[in-house]
Amino acid sequence: MNTTAMSPLTVTPLGFVPDLKNSTLDPLNETACENWKEIHHLVFHVANICFAVGLVIPTTLNLHMILLRGLLTIGCALFIIWATLYRCALDIMIWNSVFLVVNLLHFIYLVYKRRPIKIEKELSSLYKRMFEPLHVPPELFQRLTGQFCNIQTLKTGQAYAAEDKTSVDDRLSILLKGKMKVSYRGHFLHNIYPCAFIDSPEFRSTQMNRGEKFQVTIIADDNCKFLCWSRERLTYFLESEPFLYEIFKYLIGKDITNKLYSLNDPTLNDKASKKIDRQPSLCSQLSVMQMRNSMASTSDSEDGLQMFLRGTSSASSLR
Repeated sequence: MNTTAMSPLTVTPLGFVPDLKNSTLDPLNETACENWKEIHHLVFHVANICFAVGLVIPTTLNLHMILLRGLLTIGCALFIIWATLYRCALDIMIWNSVFLVVNLLHFIYLVYKRRPIKIEKELSSLYKRMFEPLHVPPELFQRLTGQFCNIQTLKTGQAYAAEDKTSVDDRLSILLKGKMKVSYRGHFLHNIYPCAFIDSPEFRSTQMNRGEKFQVTIIADDNCKFLCWSRERLTYFLESEPFLYEIFKYLIGKDITNKLYSLNDPTLNDKASKKIDRQPSLCSQLSVMQMRNSMASTSDSEDGLQMFLRGTSSASSLR
């Protein structure tokens, strides 16, 4: 009879306890913090303080982005010093070098954007009076006046526009110095003073109809200097700047209203015109556009002109 060899059974004594300390199956010994390492160098803690302060700066602060980038740059530089001199950790030094370059470039760019913008002396009064109260940034004003425009001059008696001859599609101008007078067939209508548009009614009317001619004559009453834009390029620029487009709509509407008041009161001087700061109404805009662009259809006699002036006066009283 074949007998099968039986393997001896391993018998564990009753009082035996396995040695868990020497067991290789338990990973707790590798992850448990039995002994805390010593505290890092002071440079490490100062770097983290810079990060913490930069992150808690309130966004309502005017220079919060510049301060944030500056503190992050200082923190990264301190981390590089700590990793190089006290830890000899190449990976920490490399990563913080990358962060240092990124934050330093952002910091330089933000400081560059905050640089003071120098506006030309001839345009400073124009900016302070017309654009600065409407919160137009100096750099945006510099872009507006630094491209596709120039400063031109007229001597006393020279004409800016002649009725039925000069096209209204070419330019838009603001008077910087001097005084101009507007007349229709020899009849004086109103004056134009510094920091006022010269041809705002024509600019508004040509948005509806192109190829028109001036219906009034504009002559320099003094030696004049004015800022002149190319109308086509200005329109293209304003389409790319919605904020400035709305500003121009307001300024041109206000200028048309001022010209309407000057029409009703030809004795209105420069100081009085500065005090007029009202929202332009549709009635006033249409009245002055009608004065400059549709007056040719009225009677050629002086009675026809006086009738139109009375009509604008009644429209102003209704408003």
